[in-house]
Amino acid sequence: MEIDTKQSQQTEIDPERQQQAREYARLRRRLSFISMGIAAIGIIFVFWSGLDTAMRDWLQFLTWQPIAGWYPWQVLVYFLVFMLAYEIITAPLAYFGGFVLPHRYGLSTMTLKSWLIDLCKGLVLGLILEALAVELIYLLLATQPQIWWLWVAVILLFFMVVMANLAPVLILPLFYKFTPLPEGELTRRLLALVERAHTRVSGVFTMHLSSKTTAANAALMGLGNTRRIVLGDTMLDRYTPDEIEVVLAHELGHHVHHDIWKLILSQAVLTLGGLYLLNLALHWVVET
Repeated sequence: MEIDTKQSQQTEIDPERQQQAREYARLRRRLSFISMGIAAIGIIFVFWSGLDTAMRDWLQFLTWQPIAGWYPWQVLVYFLVFMLAYEIITAPLAYFGGFVLPHRYGLSTMTLKSWLIDLCKGLVLGLILEALAVELIYLLLATQPQIWWLWVAVILLFFMVVMANLAPVLILPLFYKFTPLPEGELTRRLLALVERAHTRVSGVFTMHLSSKTTAANAALMGLGNTRRIVLGDTMLDRYTPDEIEVVLAHELGHHVHHDIWKLILSQAVLTLGGLYLLNLALHWVVET
């Protein structure tokens, strides 16, 4: 749960800060819509201009076919070419939204170098995961043409659960430093709060946010044996134990009410529906 970095003793909401928060959120939404618009226009252009056919013809030399109908090298190169083109085209938006805007509103402490390093990490990680997903879809299209959409939905559901479990121990440490919170009053109070909520955690950890942002954050991360309490060092510096306990109580409420599982299942249902509609559209295109 992210919190504004006002002094913890302040009891009234600063109207100016509130207005700035609304402006920042509005600009972020606008950038998101622009990025989606560019993606939609790009997809239409690729298919209507014949660039899609030209690319497939050019990739015919990549003939490795471990399974009938599945050409993994063709799929990979095709995906990387268009995704990298998209990333290059939207790079100015990424720079403005990820670096300029947060600095303008006093939310970022990152240098341009550190921001670029994180950007590259995220890009590489995203391309790897997305490439695997695309390869999986094409593999299932080749081997299970009638029910590929169902298999993809099931595998993606499993993947979401695994990622929720592994994110705090494998993904987030690529971008942030984590250290165990030393034993003390705050640790004891938070663990007692977790026990009262009938939840188990593997420990209490400090997430070193101050090198990247001024925002304060506290969360309950992970699933199963990786579930842990995570407190931003910015929160520890600015908020009292009572206030931190209140924030964590809110986060625990999500787990007590199984909101994480509800979110995963709702996303799975939406994904299943979207893939089924895509399957119908593909069959319609092929048949016509």
